Amino acid sequence: MSSSENPPGHGAAGPAEAAVPAVAPQLRALRRQAALTLESAARAAGLSPAHLSRLETGQRQPSLPMLLALARVYGTTVGELLGERVPDRDAVVRAADMEPTAAGGWTYWQAGVSGRAMQALRVHVPYGSQGDIVRVHPGEEWLHVLKGRLRLRLGDTIHRLAPGDSAHFDSLTPHRIAAEDDGGVELLFVHTLLQSPTATLCLGPTPGVTP
Repeated sequence: MSSSENPPGHGAAGPAEAAVPAVAPQLRALRRQAALTLESAARAAGLSPAHLSRLETGQRQPSLPMLLALARVYGTTVGELLGERVPDRDAVVRAADMEPTAAGGWTYWQAGVSGRAMQALRVHVPYGSQGDIVRVHPGEEWLHVLKGRLRLRLGDTIHRLAPGDSAHFDSLTPHRIAAEDDGGVELLFVHTLLQSPTATLCLGPTPGVTP
């Protein structure tokens, strides 16, 4: 990745990014906690030292891709970069506690706890639901087909997955997910979307927002 001040994907902040609160003190504290110099941290995150210095002094606000990159470098979550504090959580999620939630025609169950760098879900995708929606967002995704058949489009390539098949990909690659069978498809789904109020799970269309 380029070390220029505005590398690809790290451009000027959009409306959502402008809403990110000031994180300068936390950025500096976490870098020092990780025992990294300004130069080494900036290089690992694909930034210039001057740009990271401006982020740490509050002269610039980080974009969401920048926060994701810095969270990975510091071995933490975006939530912690934003100063969020999550109480201690149980490591085990019981089936009886997984309440179904509907979003954009899909049904999903939280299979992990909130506030982590990864979010785990069990998902049911009905036939004909959202197959034309293209998703692009920072992070990685891993999915495993439990039941039914899945059509996964990554860029210009279409993959058909049967029960037992898995896929692991960079979610900045434009992707579409659709069920191949009338009965829909059930998935285990893990992603590393940003864990903060400024980013939500991309499960369906948001009014006024182009997918």
